[in-house]
Amino acid sequence: MRTTLITAALLAAFGAAVASPASAAPIAPGAVAAPADIVSTVQMDRMERRMERRHMERRMMRRHMEHRMMHRHMRHRMMRREMMHRM
Repeated sequence: MRTTLITAALLAAFGAAVASPASAAPIAPGAVAAPADIVSTVQMDRMERRMERRHMERRMMRRHMEHRMMHRHMRHRMMRREMMHRM
């Protein structure tokens, strides 16, 4: 929902910048303004915040586990190589 509002605001601002006549002064990057009816203060409710937090935690945990498994796999390979070397 939040990204949709931001995307709509950016598209509206970009459309306004493109529609302006060529003789108009160039708009500074910080001065991009979107219509007030599109942009509103985005306040996440408790449910949304909780869902986003859980999503973030899951993503972090998944990356952590992937990293851990990769190290474990490499360690296992190294031990196996050493054992084969000794024979």
